[in-house]
Amino acid sequence: MADDFGKQPRHRNLTPLRMVRGIFCLIVLVLSAFILLVFFGFWPAIVMRTISVHYSRVGISFVFGCWLALWPFWFEKINKTKVVISGDSVPSAKRVLVIANHRTEVDWMYLWDLALRKGRVGSLRYILKSSLMRLPVFGWVFHVMEFIPVERKWDADALKLRQMLGTYQDPQDPLWLVVFPEGTDFTEQKCIRSQKYASENGLPILKNVLLPKTKGFCACLEELRGSLDAVYDITIGYKHRCPSFLDNAFGVDPAEVHMHVRCISVADIPESENEAASWLIDTFCDKDKLLSDFHSQGHFPREGIESELSTSKCLANFIFVITLTAICAYLTLFSSIWFKIYVSSVCAFLATATYFNFRPSPIVSL
Repeated sequence: MADDFGKQPRHRNLTPLRMVRGIFCLIVLVLSAFILLVFFGFWPAIVMRTISVHYSRVGISFVFGCWLALWPFWFEKINKTKVVISGDSVPSAKRVLVIANHRTEVDWMYLWDLALRKGRVGSLRYILKSSLMRLPVFGWVFHVMEFIPVERKWDADALKLRQMLGTYQDPQDPLWLVVFPEGTDFTEQKCIRSQKYASENGLPILKNVLLPKTKGFCACLEELRGSLDAVYDITIGYKHRCPSFLDNAFGVDPAEVHMHVRCISVADIPESENEAASWLIDTFCDKDKLLSDFHSQGHFPREGIESELSTSKCLANFIFVITLTAICAYLTLFSSIWFKIYVSSVCAFLATATYFNFRPSPIVSL
């Protein structure tokens, strides 16, 4: 079982210094997310959207791309987590459908490391559990970035998913749409249930991934096929222990994150739903074999296709974001009462818009 590979001692001990540093970094990241959302994300997301959805999305991608870039800097430069990317050489495509295995609760965060290397970190969009939209601040960010919330029940999700995908069809909009076809993170108990279902229905029995749910993937492909540049199939593995969010935050795990990438032409994926579903299952069979080899050999094939992140660029972005955060926080706390009124009003609007899933439509079009 893949879980045996994850039952390892921590790579680093949780020292008081690591705990304090992790808490400090989390406070900085939450505060900077709030400041960027209220002072800089609100305007392209709401005001600019009344003129142009495209330019609204470009603005949002820039603002939150700056913020998302803080996380790889934290992971790789501060926590010293080694990120190894292997497989195909990854072009900096503008519009991509990303499919990945869901090994643990933080897989989606490490995709930022790959996207940052390609200059596309602000283009990432996720299909995620609807309950996450209720998170304070971050739920507002997810709404502004137009993540797609789902209940993980196809009857409830089908219409809403297709409606949202229909708004993503402009080939000029930046988009890296991430789908985890397993629908949930991997655990030993979930794997046993998945294997039982596969055995009863004549499907492949997988050991390192769950049997993928095909309907969501097929809907994404059907709605976006004409505007996609490629499909990236990413397999994620960890050495030597699968991390939790707090492991990430405190820098105790993982020692290494490995991502194997296959770049697939959309034309190579069948158009019919049944054939596309079979293709996805075959792809997860390949992932299962890749992960078995990874667990025995400690690496994926064809490593080293991407260089390390530039420390100077990461540091410059960090200084830029922290400077904006400090200035806006100071103005809010110690300057005119109008800043407090502005912040309160924006928060009230974003909370309401997120709850009712409201986004303004263009009044005029550019």
